[in-house]
Parts: sequence; C-alpha cells; structure tokens
Amino acid sequence: MIDTLTIVGRVATDPTQVQTAGGVPVTNFRLASTHRRFDSATQAWTDSGTNWFSVAAFRQLGENAKASLRTGDAVIVTGRLKIRSWESNGKHGTSVDIEAEAIGHDLRWGTTAYRPQPRPQAGTTDANLESPEDHTAEGGSEPPAAETASMSLDLAWAEPTSSVTAGG
Repeated sequence: MIDTLTIVGRVATDPTQVQTAGGVPVTNFRLASTHRRFDSATQAWTDSGTNWFSVAAFRQLGENAKASLRTGDAVIVTGRLKIRSWESNGKHGTSVDIEAEAIGHDLRWGTTAYRPQPRPQAGTTDANLESPEDHTAEGGSEPPAAETASMSLDLAWAEPTSSVTAGG
C-alpha cells in the first residue's frame, strides 16, 4: 500500500546529498511540523506539539532541493509515507520517512524566485531517471535497515553509499 501525504512545516536541518549504490543522487533533510492553535482562554496562540519527518528527494528534485532549501525555510512537502521501527544500543523507536514527490516554499511566509531547469531532450537517456525501486530490487530484496539513534536520519531504504546522521 502506498500512502501519499502533504506536510506543511519547516526545514529542520540543512539538506545533505549522498548517492545510492546505483549512483542516483538523493537529498535528505529533517522536517518539523508544529501544530498551533488559538487558546481562547489566554487569547494567545500555543504550540500543541511537533511531528518530525525524515525527507528523501531523489534525482532532479533532490538536486533542486539541495540548491534551494536551508534550515528554517517554510516548505510544503508531498510524498510517499514510510514508517519503520528501529532499535539501537538498547533504545527503540519509530521513524517516519517521506519519499518526496514535490517540495516547495510555503508562500504564506515569504517569497521565492523560481528558476526552471531545462528538461532532458526526448530520446536521451539519463541514468538518474530510474526509480529507487530499480535499485532496491537489484539484490532481490529491500536492503537491511541501518541502526539509527534517536532523531537520526536513516537512509537504508534509499541505499546510500555513505551514512548521514542529522539531528532534528
């Protein structure tokens, strides 16, 4: 089952980029989504908790995200939800990952300058147009999940060639 969702939040870590074992670029960052509500008793806005997500953007989306996003940017991310359990050093938890399909700045909080990238010509081949499933299926099964620490970015499902840890 594929669950697609849209999250409005703030970039919590500067995007970092790695490559999968198949050479596909993937950009990763943490996303914080804090829910606010108006408390009529105090006549003030209050935060009611923050949800944390690990976001992975592949290929050109990842390249553009790396060039465009910084910590603190207000963004809207749409993508496929992946929920995984992890255990490391006697600790365990759940990681909520989003494989991004689209990312954009939230224009309620500022402006942005859009610069479109040229599209590949019809008939040209680009190894980066393959899906991540093409690379995870190479070994016949999903890669084993890497150990993670609390608030760590676990990229095992994206097959990174190097490990990346980012706090949220």
